[in-house]
Amino acid sequence: MKLTRTVPKWTGRRGTLGLPAPALPRCDRKKECSKKTKTDDGENVSPDVPSLAQENSEKGEFHKLADAKIFLSDCLACDSCVTAEEGAQLSQQNAKDFFRVLNLNKKCDTSEHKVLVVSVCPQSLPYFAAKLNLSVTDASRRLCGFLKSLGVHYVFDMAIAADFSILESQKEFVRRYHQHSDEQRALPMLTSACPGEPRFQGWVRYAERVLGHPVTPHLCTAKSPQQVMGSLVKDYFAKQQNLPPEKIFHVVVAPCYDKKLEALQEGFSTALPGAQGTDCVLTSGEITQMMEQSDLSVKDAAVDTLFRDAKEAVVRRHDGTGSDGHLAHVFRHAAKELFNEHVEEITYCALRNKDFQEVTLEKNGEVLLRFAAAYGFRNVQNLVLKLRKGKFPYHFVEVLACPGGCLNGRGQAQTEHGHTDKFVLRQMEGIYADIPVQPPESSAHVQELYQEWLEGTDSLKAQEALHTSYQSPERCTAALDMKW
Repeated sequence: MKLTRTVPKWTGRRGTLGLPAPALPRCDRKKECSKKTKTDDGENVSPDVPSLAQENSEKGEFHKLADAKIFLSDCLACDSCVTAEEGAQLSQQNAKDFFRVLNLNKKCDTSEHKVLVVSVCPQSLPYFAAKLNLSVTDASRRLCGFLKSLGVHYVFDMAIAADFSILESQKEFVRRYHQHSDEQRALPMLTSACPGEPRFQGWVRYAERVLGHPVTPHLCTAKSPQQVMGSLVKDYFAKQQNLPPEKIFHVVVAPCYDKKLEALQEGFSTALPGAQGTDCVLTSGEITQMMEQSDLSVKDAAVDTLFRDAKEAVVRRHDGTGSDGHLAHVFRHAAKELFNEHVEEITYCALRNKDFQEVTLEKNGEVLLRFAAAYGFRNVQNLVLKLRKGKFPYHFVEVLACPGGCLNGRGQAQTEHGHTDKFVLRQMEGIYADIPVQPPESSAHVQELYQEWLEGTDSLKAQEALHTSYQSPERCTAALDMKW
Protein backbone atom coordinates (compact mmCIF):
# COMPACT_ATOMS: atom_id res chain seq x y z
CA MET A 1 0.00 0.00 0.00
CA LYS A 2 1.48 3.34 -0.98
CA LEU A 3 0.58 6.44 0.97
CA THR A 4 1.57 9.85 -0.36
CA ARG A 5 0.59 12.58 2.02
CA THR A 6 1.38 16.11 3.01
CA VAL A 7 1.63 15.83 6.76
CA PRO A 8 0.70 18.98 8.68
CA LYS A 9 2.67 20.69 11.36
CA TRP A 10 1.32 20.60 14.89
CA THR A 11 1.96 23.31 17.44
CA GLY A 12 -0.41 22.14 20.16
CA ARG A 13 0.15 21.31 23.82
CA ARG A 14 2.27 18.44 25.06
CA GLY A 15 0.54 15.41 26.50
CA THR A 16 0.62 14.37 30.12
CA LEU A 17 3.42 12.03 31.20
CA GLY A 18 2.99 9.08 33.55
CA LEU A 19 -0.04 7.17 34.74
CA PRO A 20 -2.13 9.70 36.70
CA ALA A 21 -5.30 10.52 34.78
CA PRO A 22 -4.56 13.43 32.43
CA ALA A 23 -6.47 16.66 32.62
CA LEU A 24 -8.20 16.81 29.29
CA PRO A 25 -6.99 19.83 27.30
CA ARG A 26 -9.15 22.88 27.34
CA CYS A 27 -9.56 26.11 25.62
CA ASP A 28 -16.71 -18.47 -12.33
CA ARG A 29 -16.32 -16.07 -10.10
CA LYS A 30 -13.61 -13.62 -10.60
CA LYS A 31 -11.47 -12.87 -7.57
CA GLU A 32 -11.07 -9.15 -7.19
CA CYS A 33 -10.37 -6.87 -4.29
CA SER A 34 -13.05 -4.21 -3.96
CA LYS A 35 -10.59 -1.68 -2.54
CA LYS A 36 -8.79 0.81 -4.75
CA THR A 37 -6.07 -1.52 -5.93
CA LYS A 38 -3.12 -2.06 -8.13
CA THR A 39 -1.96 -5.62 -8.51
CA ASP A 40 1.61 -6.64 -9.19
CA ASP A 41 0.80 -7.07 -12.86
CA GLY A 42 -0.67 -3.58 -13.14
CA GLU A 43 -4.38 -4.36 -13.03
CA ASN A 44 -6.40 -1.60 -11.38
CA VAL A 45 -9.70 -2.01 -9.58
CA SER A 46 -11.36 1.08 -8.09
CA PRO A 47 -14.31 1.00 -5.70
CA ASP A 48 -16.94 3.65 -5.28
CA VAL A 49 -15.61 4.83 -1.92
CA PRO A 50 -15.32 8.48 -0.89
CA SER A 51 -11.74 9.68 -0.94
CA LEU A 52 -9.93 11.59 1.75
CA ALA A 53 -9.61 14.58 -0.53
CA GLN A 54 -13.40 14.78 -0.81
CA GLU A 55 -13.75 14.72 2.95
CA ASN A 56 -11.22 17.42 3.72
CA SER A 57 -13.63 20.34 3.89
CA GLU A 58 -13.31 20.54 7.69
CA LYS A 59 -11.23 23.53 8.71
CA GLY A 60 -8.43 23.09 11.21
CA GLU A 61 -4.76 23.65 11.82
CA PHE A 62 -3.79 20.77 9.58
CA HIS A 63 -3.23 20.86 5.85
CA LYS A 64 -5.24 18.65 3.55
CA LEU A 65 -4.13 15.04 3.28
CA ALA A 66 -3.76 13.33 -0.07
CA ASP A 67 -5.68 10.21 -1.02
CA ALA A 68 -4.50 6.99 0.57
CA LYS A 69 -4.28 4.32 -2.10
CA ILE A 70 -4.60 0.69 -1.08
CA PHE A 71 -2.86 -1.81 -3.31
CA LEU A 72 -3.87 -5.45 -3.59
CA SER A 73 -0.22 -6.45 -3.29
CA ASP A 74 -0.15 -4.72 0.11
CA CYS A 75 -3.39 -6.12 1.53
CA LEU A 76 -3.69 -9.89 1.55
CA ALA A 77 -7.43 -10.11 2.12
CA CYS A 78 -9.44 -11.33 -0.85
CA ASP A 79 -12.84 -12.55 -2.06
CA SER A 80 -14.25 -9.02 -2.54
CA CYS A 81 -13.24 -8.45 1.02
CA VAL A 82 -14.23 -4.81 1.54
CA THR A 83 -17.81 -3.70 1.06
CA ALA A 84 -18.68 -0.08 0.30
CA GLU A 85 -19.51 0.47 3.98
CA GLU A 86 -16.26 -1.13 5.09
CA GLY A 87 -14.39 0.90 2.50
CA ALA A 88 -15.79 4.11 3.97
CA GLN A 89 -14.68 2.95 7.43
CA LEU A 90 -11.28 2.00 6.10
CA SER A 91 -10.83 5.47 4.64
CA GLN A 92 -10.92 6.77 8.21
CA GLN A 93 -7.97 4.60 9.23
CA ASN A 94 -5.44 7.33 8.53
CA ALA A 95 -3.55 10.28 9.94
CA LYS A 96 -6.43 12.63 9.23
CA ASP A 97 -8.60 10.90 11.83
CA PHE A 98 -5.73 11.08 14.32
CA PHE A 99 -5.31 14.81 13.66
CA ARG A 100 -9.06 15.35 13.92
CA VAL A 101 -8.96 14.16 17.54
CA LEU A 102 -5.91 16.31 18.26
CA ASN A 103 -7.83 19.33 16.96
CA LEU A 104 -10.93 18.48 18.97
CA ASN A 105 -8.80 18.36 22.11
CA LYS A 106 -7.81 21.99 21.52
CA LYS A 107 -11.36 23.27 21.36
CA CYS A 108 -13.25 24.68 24.30
CA ASP A 109 -16.02 22.09 24.17
CA THR A 110 -14.59 19.62 26.68
CA SER A 111 -17.40 17.16 25.97
CA GLU A 112 -15.58 16.37 22.70
CA HIS A 113 -12.17 15.87 24.30
CA LYS A 114 -10.57 12.43 24.44
CA VAL A 115 -7.56 10.85 26.06
CA LEU A 116 -5.17 9.83 23.28
CA VAL A 117 -3.40 6.50 23.78
CA VAL A 118 -0.90 5.06 21.29
CA SER A 119 0.25 1.42 21.40
CA VAL A 120 3.35 0.45 19.41
CA CYS A 121 3.91 -3.04 17.98
CA PRO A 122 7.31 -4.55 18.88
CA GLN A 123 8.02 -5.20 15.17
CA SER A 124 7.68 -1.47 14.43
CA LEU A 125 10.46 -0.37 16.79
CA PRO A 126 13.35 -1.79 14.69
CA TYR A 127 12.06 0.24 11.75
CA PHE A 128 12.21 3.49 13.73
CA ALA A 129 15.66 2.53 15.03
CA ALA A 130 16.91 1.93 11.46
CA LYS A 131 15.36 5.11 10.06
CA LEU A 132 16.52 7.32 12.94
CA ASN A 133 19.94 5.64 13.21
CA LEU A 134 19.41 5.08 16.95
CA SER A 135 19.42 2.14 19.31
CA VAL A 136 16.01 0.55 19.66
CA THR A 137 15.63 1.99 23.19
CA ASP A 138 16.57 5.51 22.08
CA ALA A 139 14.30 5.20 19.05
CA SER A 140 11.44 4.17 21.31
CA ARG A 141 12.00 7.24 23.50
CA ARG A 142 12.29 9.52 20.46
CA LEU A 143 9.04 8.15 19.03
CA CYS A 144 7.32 8.59 22.38
CA GLY A 145 8.59 12.17 22.67
CA PHE A 146 7.36 13.01 19.17
CA LEU A 147 3.89 11.57 19.79
CA LYS A 148 3.56 13.43 23.09
CA SER A 149 4.70 16.66 21.45
CA LEU A 150 1.69 16.24 19.15
CA GLY A 151 -0.69 15.89 22.08
CA VAL A 152 -0.75 12.16 22.81
CA HIS A 153 -1.21 11.45 26.51
CA TYR A 154 0.11 7.89 26.81
CA VAL A 155 2.38 5.67 24.72
CA PHE A 156 2.46 1.92 25.47
CA ASP A 157 4.51 -1.01 24.21
CA MET A 158 2.30 -3.86 22.94
CA ALA A 159 4.67 -6.64 24.05
CA ILE A 160 2.50 -7.39 27.07
CA ALA A 161 -0.51 -8.00 24.79
CA ALA A 162 1.58 -10.51 22.84
CA ASP A 163 2.34 -12.21 26.19
CA PHE A 164 -1.35 -12.94 26.64
CA SER A 165 -1.81 -14.11 23.05
CA ILE A 166 1.10 -16.55 23.34
CA LEU A 167 0.12 -17.89 26.77
CA GLU A 168 -3.45 -18.54 25.66
CA SER A 169 -2.18 -20.21 22.46
CA GLN A 170 0.06 -22.48 24.53
CA LYS A 171 -2.81 -23.63 26.72
CA GLU A 172 -5.09 -24.16 23.75
CA PHE A 173 -2.53 -26.33 21.92
CA VAL A 174 -2.06 -28.64 24.91
CA ARG A 175 -5.83 -28.93 25.28
CA ARG A 176 -6.26 -29.71 21.58
CA TYR A 177 -3.47 -32.29 21.72
CA HIS A 178 -5.29 -34.19 24.48
CA GLN A 179 -8.63 -33.90 22.65
CA HIS A 180 -7.32 -35.02 19.27
CA SER A 181 -8.48 -38.38 17.94
CA ASP A 182 -9.59 -39.99 14.70
CA GLU A 183 -13.17 -39.05 15.56
CA GLN A 184 -12.37 -35.54 16.80
CA ARG A 185 -9.74 -33.86 14.65
CA ALA A 186 -8.55 -31.08 16.96
CA LEU A 187 -5.13 -30.83 15.27
CA PRO A 188 -3.38 -29.22 13.51
CA MET A 189 -3.70 -25.87 15.24
CA LEU A 190 -3.15 -22.88 12.96
CA THR A 191 -2.19 -19.52 14.45
CA SER A 192 -4.64 -16.65 14.13
CA ALA A 193 -2.52 -13.62 15.04
CA CYS A 194 -2.02 -12.39 11.48
CA PRO A 195 -3.35 -9.83 12.19
CA GLY A 196 -5.97 -11.49 14.41
CA GLU A 197 -9.52 -10.26 14.06
CA PRO A 198 -11.74 -12.71 12.20
CA ARG A 199 -13.66 -11.32 9.24
CA PHE A 200 -11.30 -8.36 8.83
CA GLN A 201 -7.79 -9.42 7.94
CA GLY A 202 -5.49 -11.27 5.59
CA TRP A 203 -4.91 -14.87 6.67
CA VAL A 204 -7.90 -15.36 8.97
CA ARG A 205 -10.22 -13.42 6.67
CA TYR A 206 -9.07 -15.61 3.78
CA ALA A 207 -9.67 -18.72 5.88
CA GLU A 208 -13.15 -17.63 6.95
CA ARG A 209 -14.52 -16.07 3.78
CA VAL A 210 -12.88 -18.29 1.21
CA LEU A 211 -11.68 -21.57 2.69
CA GLY A 212 -14.30 -22.32 5.35
CA HIS A 213 -14.19 -25.96 6.40
CA PRO A 214 -11.88 -27.80 6.91
CA VAL A 215 -9.67 -24.83 7.89
CA THR A 216 -11.64 -22.68 10.36
CA PRO A 217 -12.00 -25.38 13.07
CA HIS A 218 -8.21 -25.50 13.23
CA LEU A 219 -7.71 -21.76 13.81
CA CYS A 220 -6.43 -20.92 17.27
CA THR A 221 -9.09 -18.99 19.18
CA ALA A 222 -6.58 -16.84 21.10
CA LYS A 223 -6.95 -13.19 20.13
CA SER A 224 -4.17 -11.31 18.40
CA PRO A 225 -1.95 -8.87 20.34
CA GLN A 226 -3.81 -5.93 18.78
CA GLN A 227 -7.15 -7.25 19.98
CA VAL A 228 -5.81 -7.94 23.46
CA MET A 229 -4.26 -4.47 23.64
CA GLY A 230 -7.59 -2.96 22.71
CA SER A 231 -9.20 -4.68 25.69
CA LEU A 232 -6.34 -3.66 27.99
CA VAL A 233 -6.64 0.00 27.02
CA LYS A 234 -10.42 0.31 26.81
CA ASP A 235 -11.18 -1.87 29.85
CA TYR A 236 -8.31 -2.25 32.34
CA PHE A 237 -6.61 1.10 31.72
CA ALA A 238 -9.92 2.98 31.40
CA LYS A 239 -11.00 1.72 34.82
CA GLN A 240 -7.62 2.70 36.27
CA GLN A 241 -8.16 6.23 35.02
CA ASN A 242 -11.87 6.28 35.91
CA LEU A 243 -12.75 6.95 32.28
CA PRO A 244 -15.53 5.49 30.12
CA PRO A 245 -14.06 3.58 27.12
CA GLU A 246 -15.55 6.03 24.64
CA LYS A 247 -13.47 8.83 26.17
CA ILE A 248 -10.28 7.08 25.03
CA PHE A 249 -9.04 7.28 21.44
CA HIS A 250 -6.74 4.30 20.94
CA VAL A 251 -4.21 4.33 18.09
CA VAL A 252 -2.02 1.36 17.15
CA VAL A 253 1.29 1.80 15.31
CA ALA A 254 1.80 -1.36 13.24
CA PRO A 255 4.09 -2.71 10.48
CA CYS A 256 1.32 -3.73 8.05
CA TYR A 257 -1.86 -2.38 6.51
CA ASP A 258 -4.01 -5.41 7.33
CA LYS A 259 -4.06 -4.10 10.90
CA LYS A 260 -6.33 -1.34 9.63
CA LEU A 261 -8.80 -3.97 8.45
CA GLU A 262 -8.48 -5.77 11.77
CA ALA A 263 -9.40 -2.64 13.70
CA LEU A 264 -12.70 -2.09 11.90
CA GLN A 265 -14.70 -4.46 14.10
CA GLU A 266 -12.34 -5.85 16.68
CA GLY A 267 -13.81 -4.29 19.78
CA PHE A 268 -17.49 -5.16 19.58
CA SER A 269 -17.70 -8.14 21.94
CA THR A 270 -18.97 -9.12 25.36
CA ALA A 271 -15.60 -8.08 26.77
CA LEU A 272 -16.07 -4.51 25.52
CA PRO A 273 -19.81 -3.96 25.01
CA GLY A 274 -20.40 -1.02 22.71
CA ALA A 275 -16.73 -0.06 22.54
CA GLN A 276 -14.15 -0.51 19.80
CA GLY A 277 -10.75 -1.69 21.03
CA THR A 278 -8.70 0.14 18.40
CA ASP A 279 -9.99 3.38 16.92
CA CYS A 280 -7.24 3.99 14.38
CA VAL A 281 -4.20 2.16 12.98
CA LEU A 282 -1.22 4.03 11.55
CA THR A 283 1.65 2.18 9.93
CA SER A 284 5.26 2.76 10.92
CA GLY A 285 5.79 4.40 7.53
CA GLU A 286 2.97 6.87 8.09
CA ILE A 287 4.40 7.90 11.47
CA THR A 288 7.86 8.27 9.94
CA GLN A 289 6.43 10.60 7.28
CA MET A 290 4.97 12.75 10.05
CA MET A 291 8.31 12.87 11.85
CA GLU A 292 10.25 13.73 8.69
CA GLN A 293 7.89 16.53 7.70
CA SER A 294 7.53 18.02 11.17
CA ASP A 295 9.54 20.96 12.45
CA LEU A 296 8.62 20.30 16.08
CA SER A 297 11.33 20.49 18.69
CA VAL A 298 11.09 16.99 20.15
CA LYS A 299 12.39 15.94 23.55
CA ASP A 300 12.79 12.20 24.18
CA ALA A 301 10.24 10.79 26.63
CA ALA A 302 9.89 7.59 28.63
CA VAL A 303 7.41 5.05 27.33
CA ASP A 304 4.49 4.60 29.73
CA THR A 305 3.46 1.40 31.48
CA LEU A 306 0.18 0.04 32.79
CA PHE A 307 1.71 -0.54 36.21
CA ARG A 308 2.34 1.91 39.02
CA ASP A 309 5.52 0.18 40.20
CA ALA A 310 7.30 0.55 36.83
CA LYS A 311 8.67 3.90 35.71
CA GLU A 312 9.39 3.00 32.09
CA ALA A 313 8.60 0.06 29.87
CA VAL A 314 11.75 -1.90 28.94
CA VAL A 315 12.03 -2.77 25.25
CA ARG A 316 11.80 -6.54 24.87
CA ARG A 317 10.61 -9.11 22.37
CA HIS A 318 9.53 -12.72 22.05
CA ASP A 319 11.49 -15.57 20.53
CA GLY A 320 10.62 -15.12 16.88
CA THR A 321 12.93 -14.10 14.04
CA GLY A 322 10.49 -11.57 12.61
CA SER A 323 7.27 -12.04 14.55
CA ASP A 324 5.85 -12.53 18.04
CA GLY A 325 7.25 -16.07 18.08
CA HIS A 326 4.15 -18.16 18.66
CA LEU A 327 5.84 -21.24 17.18
CA ALA A 328 8.91 -21.15 19.43
CA HIS A 329 6.98 -20.49 22.64
CA VAL A 330 4.21 -23.00 21.96
CA PHE A 331 6.78 -25.63 20.94
CA ARG A 332 8.79 -25.29 24.16
CA HIS A 333 5.66 -25.29 26.29
CA ALA A 334 4.20 -28.36 24.56
CA ALA A 335 7.47 -30.29 24.82
CA LYS A 336 7.58 -29.66 28.57
CA GLU A 337 3.89 -30.15 29.33
CA LEU A 338 3.27 -33.16 27.13
CA PHE A 339 6.60 -35.03 27.18
CA ASN A 340 8.57 -33.47 30.05
CA GLU A 341 11.27 -32.46 27.56
CA HIS A 342 13.17 -29.23 28.15
CA VAL A 343 14.01 -27.55 24.83
CA GLU A 344 16.69 -24.88 24.97
CA GLU A 345 17.61 -24.26 21.33
CA ILE A 346 15.08 -24.61 18.52
CA THR A 347 16.47 -25.80 15.19
CA TYR A 348 14.58 -24.68 12.09
CA CYS A 349 14.87 -26.79 8.95
CA ALA A 350 14.06 -24.96 5.70
CA LEU A 351 12.03 -27.09 3.31
CA ARG A 352 10.54 -25.70 0.09
CA ASN A 353 12.03 -22.24 0.70
CA LYS A 354 13.29 -20.02 3.52
CA ASP A 355 9.71 -19.04 4.40
CA PHE A 356 8.62 -22.64 4.92
CA GLN A 357 10.43 -24.16 7.88
CA GLU A 358 9.93 -27.18 10.11
CA VAL A 359 10.70 -27.87 13.76
CA THR A 360 10.49 -31.36 15.27
CA LEU A 361 10.83 -32.98 18.68
CA GLU A 362 12.20 -36.51 18.46
CA LYS A 363 12.88 -39.16 21.10
CA ASN A 364 14.24 -42.64 20.48
CA GLY A 365 13.72 -42.20 16.75
CA GLU A 366 10.06 -41.22 17.14
CA VAL A 367 8.74 -37.80 16.14
CA LEU A 368 6.71 -36.49 19.08
CA LEU A 369 5.96 -32.99 17.77
CA ARG A 370 6.16 -31.59 14.25
CA PHE A 371 5.66 -27.83 13.91
CA ALA A 372 5.99 -25.61 10.86
CA ALA A 373 6.26 -21.92 10.00
CA ALA A 374 4.58 -20.88 6.76
CA TYR A 375 5.10 -17.28 5.67
CA GLY A 376 3.58 -15.80 2.52
CA PHE A 377 0.37 -16.95 0.86
CA ARG A 378 2.04 -19.30 -1.60
CA ASN A 379 3.25 -21.42 1.31
CA VAL A 380 -0.07 -21.03 3.07
CA GLN A 381 -1.95 -22.25 0.01
CA ASN A 382 0.26 -25.35 -0.23
CA LEU A 383 -0.47 -26.15 3.42
CA VAL A 384 -4.20 -25.76 2.89
CA LEU A 385 -4.12 -28.10 -0.08
CA LYS A 386 -2.35 -30.74 2.04
CA LEU A 387 -4.92 -30.25 4.80
CA ARG A 388 -7.81 -30.76 2.38
CA LYS A 389 -6.24 -33.95 1.05
CA GLY A 390 -5.68 -35.35 4.54
CA LYS A 391 -1.92 -35.40 4.05
CA PHE A 392 -1.04 -32.92 6.75
CA PRO A 393 1.94 -34.00 8.92
CA TYR A 394 1.99 -31.05 11.34
CA HIS A 395 0.59 -30.56 14.82
CA PHE A 396 0.96 -26.76 14.70
CA VAL A 397 1.62 -24.14 12.02
CA GLU A 398 2.58 -20.52 12.57
CA VAL A 399 0.92 -18.74 9.64
CA LEU A 400 1.99 -15.26 8.60
CA ALA A 401 0.81 -13.60 5.41
CA CYS A 402 3.98 -11.53 4.86
CA PRO A 403 7.03 -13.34 3.48
CA GLY A 404 9.77 -13.05 6.09
CA GLY A 405 7.32 -12.32 8.89
CA CYS A 406 6.00 -9.15 10.50
CA LEU A 407 9.22 -7.15 10.12
CA ASN A 408 8.58 -7.27 6.37
CA GLY A 409 5.15 -5.70 6.75
CA ARG A 410 4.29 -3.53 3.77
CA GLY A 411 3.64 -0.55 6.00
CA GLN A 412 7.33 -0.16 6.79
CA ALA A 413 9.68 -2.27 4.67
CA GLN A 414 8.81 -0.93 1.23
CA THR A 415 10.53 1.36 -1.25
CA GLU A 416 8.75 4.13 -3.13
CA HIS A 417 8.07 1.65 -5.93
CA GLY A 418 6.41 -0.94 -3.70
CA HIS A 419 9.29 -3.39 -3.50
CA THR A 420 10.88 -4.69 -0.31
CA ASP A 421 13.67 -2.40 0.90
CA LYS A 422 16.19 -5.17 1.46
CA PHE A 423 18.80 -2.91 3.04
CA VAL A 424 16.37 -1.57 5.65
CA LEU A 425 14.95 -5.07 6.20
CA ARG A 426 18.42 -6.47 6.95
CA GLN A 427 19.00 -3.59 9.36
CA MET A 428 15.69 -4.31 11.10
CA GLU A 429 16.45 -8.03 11.37
CA GLY A 430 19.78 -7.30 13.07
CA ILE A 431 18.23 -4.77 15.43
CA TYR A 432 15.34 -7.08 16.31
CA ALA A 433 17.67 -10.00 17.00
CA ASP A 434 19.56 -7.90 19.56
CA ILE A 435 16.46 -7.01 21.59
CA PRO A 436 16.36 -9.05 24.84
CA VAL A 437 13.93 -11.99 24.79
CA GLN A 438 11.58 -12.39 27.72
CA PRO A 439 9.35 -15.47 27.89
CA PRO A 440 5.74 -14.53 28.68
CA GLU A 441 5.69 -17.03 31.59
CA SER A 442 8.30 -14.98 33.42
CA SER A 443 6.29 -11.75 33.47
CA ALA A 444 5.02 -10.92 36.95
CA HIS A 445 2.90 -8.15 35.43
CA VAL A 446 1.04 -10.63 33.24
CA GLN A 447 0.20 -12.78 36.25
CA GLU A 448 -0.90 -9.65 38.09
CA LEU A 449 -3.26 -8.77 35.24
CA TYR A 450 -4.68 -12.29 35.14
CA GLN A 451 -5.73 -11.89 38.76
CA GLU A 452 -6.63 -8.18 39.00
CA TRP A 453 -8.13 -7.67 35.55
CA LEU A 454 -9.40 -11.09 34.47
CA GLU A 455 -10.24 -12.69 37.84
CA GLY A 456 -8.03 -15.71 37.21
CA THR A 457 -6.36 -17.56 34.34
CA ASP A 458 -9.38 -19.77 33.57
CA SER A 459 -12.21 -17.38 34.39
CA LEU A 460 -15.15 -16.54 32.15
CA LYS A 461 -13.83 -13.00 31.88
CA ALA A 462 -10.46 -14.29 30.66
CA GLN A 463 -12.22 -16.38 28.04
CA GLU A 464 -14.24 -13.41 26.80
CA ALA A 465 -11.33 -10.98 26.80
CA LEU A 466 -8.66 -13.26 25.31
CA HIS A 467 -10.52 -15.58 22.91
CA THR A 468 -12.73 -15.25 19.87
CA SER A 469 -14.76 -17.42 17.51
CA TYR A 470 -14.88 -17.78 13.74
CA GLN A 471 -17.47 -17.75 11.02
CA SER A 472 -17.44 -20.47 8.42
CA PRO A 473 -19.73 -19.54 5.52
CA GLU A 474 -20.16 -21.74 2.49
CA ARG A 475 -16.83 -21.87 0.73
CA CYS A 476 -16.42 -20.96 -2.90
CA THR A 477 -15.43 -24.13 -4.76
CA ALA A 478 -12.90 -22.26 -6.87
CA ALA A 479 -11.28 -20.46 -3.96
CA LEU A 480 -8.31 -22.75 -3.65
CA ASP A 481 -7.50 -22.31 -7.31
CA MET A 482 -6.42 -18.71 -6.68
CA LYS A 483 -2.82 -17.91 -7.60
CA TRP A 484 -0.82 -15.93 -5.06
